[in-house]
Amino acid sequence: MRLARVHELAAATGHMKRFVVFGSFVTAKPEPNDVDVILIMHDTFDLAQVTGEARLIFDHAAAQAHFGASVFWLRGPAALPDEEEAIASWQLKRDGTRRGIMEVTEA
Repeated sequence: MRLARVHELAAATGHMKRFVVFGSFVTAKPEPNDVDVILIMHDTFDLAQVTGEARLIFDHAAAQAHFGASVFWLRGPAALPDEEEAIASWQLKRDGTRRGIMEVTEA
């Protein structure tokens, strides 16, 4: 499953802080069209250290082509004014309504 693979690769960097899924994947649709992900990475994350397939998730176009996933990522300090507000802003659609959003956490 593409969502699981994106999560696995992001977690394997050792710098994933938060993994948030939104859009059609968080609805009752039996066959969501795509996967929309927000990755918040720790401030120590260095993209230059990421290689192989994992590198693809940090390139929006490459992630879309390879995984069928729209991946938006940022380092924690870039989530101004704070992470909660940054994530909440992704929940708002252009028409002012809210889209489904959920955070994937380790059990």
